[in-house]
Amino acid sequence: MILTVLTVTGMLMAIVGLWPLQGVAAELSSLVGLLLVYLAGGLPAAWRAAVTLWEERVLDIDLLMVVAAVAAAAVGAPFEGAVLLTLFSVSTTLEERALGRARRAIEALMALRPETALRKAPDGTVTEIPIADLEVSDIVVLRPGARVPADSVIVSGRGSLDEANITGESMPVTKQPGAQIFEATVNIDGVLEAAVTKTVEESTVARMIALVTQAQAAKAPSERFSAWFGQRYTVAVMVGAILAFMTFYWLGRDWEEALYRAATLLVAASPCAIVISVPAAILSALSAAARAGVLFKGGAALEILAAVDTFAFDKTGTLTTGKASVTNVVALDGDEPRFLSLLAGLEAQSEHPSAAAIRQEAASRGLTPISVREVTNRPSAGIVGDDGDGGQLWAGNPRLAAQMGASIDHPALRALAADTQTVIYGGRGTRVLGAVTIADQARPTSAPALAALRKVGIDRIVMMTGDRRPVALRIGEELGLTPEQIHADMLPEDKVRMVGDLTAEGKVAFVGDGVNDAAALARADVGIAMGAAGSDVALQAADVALLSDDMGRLAEAHQLAHRTATIIRQNLVFAMSAMAVLVTGGLFFELPLPLAVIGHEGGTVLVVLNGLRLLNAPIGLRRSRSARKLGTSVVASVRPAAPGQTYRRKVPRHAG
Repeated sequence: MILTVLTVTGMLMAIVGLWPLQGVAAELSSLVGLLLVYLAGGLPAAWRAAVTLWEERVLDIDLLMVVAAVAAAAVGAPFEGAVLLTLFSVSTTLEERALGRARRAIEALMALRPETALRKAPDGTVTEIPIADLEVSDIVVLRPGARVPADSVIVSGRGSLDEANITGESMPVTKQPGAQIFEATVNIDGVLEAAVTKTVEESTVARMIALVTQAQAAKAPSERFSAWFGQRYTVAVMVGAILAFMTFYWLGRDWEEALYRAATLLVAASPCAIVISVPAAILSALSAAARAGVLFKGGAALEILAAVDTFAFDKTGTLTTGKASVTNVVALDGDEPRFLSLLAGLEAQSEHPSAAAIRQEAASRGLTPISVREVTNRPSAGIVGDDGDGGQLWAGNPRLAAQMGASIDHPALRALAADTQTVIYGGRGTRVLGAVTIADQARPTSAPALAALRKVGIDRIVMMTGDRRPVALRIGEELGLTPEQIHADMLPEDKVRMVGDLTAEGKVAFVGDGVNDAAALARADVGIAMGAAGSDVALQAADVALLSDDMGRLAEAHQLAHRTATIIRQNLVFAMSAMAVLVTGGLFFELPLPLAVIGHEGGTVLVVLNGLRLLNAPIGLRRSRSARKLGTSVVASVRPAAPGQTYRRKVPRHAG
C-alpha cells in the first residue's frame, strides 16, 4: 500500500510537470515524479520477478510489465512507462485488497475463540485460566453470553446455544446433560457445566483451520490448467515481443518506434487477467460456502460438484433425523425390563442412532444397563458382546440373527417384521430373546432439498440403506422417491459397488454420515458428509463437509458450484476477448501504450471483482440475525499470510 501511494504520488507530480507548471519547476516536478514512479513502482516488481526467476525458474508477469516500462523509457517515452507502472501497482493493490476479503474469514474465526475459561476445581472453586491450559475432563463453567472454550459435553444445566459460527444453524439449539457442544459457540441462557473432551489444539476450530489450510494446496483442475497455460503463454509473449520488434524494424520502422510497438504488444498480450480469473472465483466461492457451514476440501471438489448428475444418499442419519425412538418392545419370556437392560448395556458401546434410542428408552423406564464386555461391531449387521452370563449377547438385524444361527420365526416377531418400522432383534447365542421396533423420521429439510436438486436438472437420485425394504419404502415415499430409486438391505460393500456402477454413467456425489459410509464416500466422485462438526472420520473421508444437519445446505452448495462454474467461464471469455482486442489494436491500429495498459490492468481488476460477487452468494441466508451479528463463521478456504509477509500476487505470478 505504501509503495502504491508513493507511485501514485510520483505519477501526479509527473502530470503536474506537464500542466500547469512551466519552466524549471515543470522539468523538476516531472523528473522527480518519474524517478519516484520507476523507483517505487518498478524496482520492487523487478526484484520480485528476478527472485522468482532465479529461485523457481518461473517467468513472472511482473517481469513483463517492468520490461515494457523500461522499453518505453528507452525510446523516449518515460511518461507512458510511468503510466504502466502506476496502473500496474494500483491494480495489484486492488487485487490484494479484494481477494483479502475472502482470506480474512479464518482470522475472524480465530477471534471467536475466548481467551480465558472458568475452570471448576474438585473442591468447587472456580478459577479463570487461559484456554490453552485446559485439559481433557476439566469442568468448565459457562455463564449466559459466554463462548465455549473447547469441545465439551454438558454435565449439568440446560440452556440454548447459538451454533451458527460452526454449523450454520439458524436457530439456537437446546442442550441438556450429555449433549455435545462445540468450541466457539455461544451460550445464550442458563448456567452450564461441561466436561472438556478435546484440548484447544484438537477442538473443532483447530480441525477446521487444519482442514482448510490443506485445501489451499488442492488446486482445482481449471486452476492447474490456467497455471500451466499461463507460464507457457508468458514465455510465448516474451518471444513474440522480440519477434514483433524484429518484424517492425524489418518493415522499415526505426528502432525506437519498433521497440515502442513491441512493448505495447507485450502489455496487450500479457495473460494476467486469464490467470487470475479462475482463482478469484474459486477462492470467493469457498469462503462464501465456509461462512454457511459448508467446507470444500479445495477447488477441485467445488468444480466436480458442479458437474455431478447423480446424487446417492444414505438413509439413516442423512435423509432421516437419526434420532429414532422405541415404539414397541417384545420379550419372548415376558420380562421386558430385563430384556431392555441387556440391550441397553450392549448398545452402550454403539454410536448408531438405533442404539441411542434403546438407551433412551431404558433410561426413561429407570432401568440400569447390564455391564457388557468385549463388544464388537459387525458392519451392517449389529453388535455382539459378553455379559458373563453364558453365551454371546447380540443385537441387530435379521442378517446378524442368521450369522448367530438364531431363528426369528416366531409369531410375535413376525408381527413386528410385517410393520414398516425398523426391527432390532436381541438374543444370546442361538436363542432369540426378543425384539424392539424403532421409528425414524425424515428430516424436515430433506424433501425440499431433493426437490431443489430435481428443479436444477438432477434426475438420478437414489437412496441406499442397510435397513429392511418396507422401512426404506416408507421413508422414500415421504421424500418423493420411487421404488426404483430405493435400495435396501445393503452391506457397506454393496453401497461401494453401486456407487462404482453409477460413476460409470456420470459424475456421482454420495451423501452420508461419514462414519459407516466412509468407503462409499471415498468411492464417489464427490463424497459429502452430513453433520460433520463433531466427526473426525467425516472430515477425513469426505470431499465436502456439511457442518450442520440442514439438507438445504446441500442444494445451496450445488447451486453455488454451478454459479462458480458460470462465473469462471464469464471471466475466461472476457479476459481472452479483451486480450484479443488489445493485441489486434497493437498489431494493426497503432494502439498507444497507455491505452494498452488501461485495457490490461482494467480487465484484470474486472475479472477479480466479478469473481468476488460469489462472496455474496445466496447460501445460508436462513441464518438468524444474531448469527449474522457474530460475523464470519467457520473458516476461509486458504491459509492466511504469515505475520509480516507481504502480498506477492502469488497465484498470477507463479502461474504466468
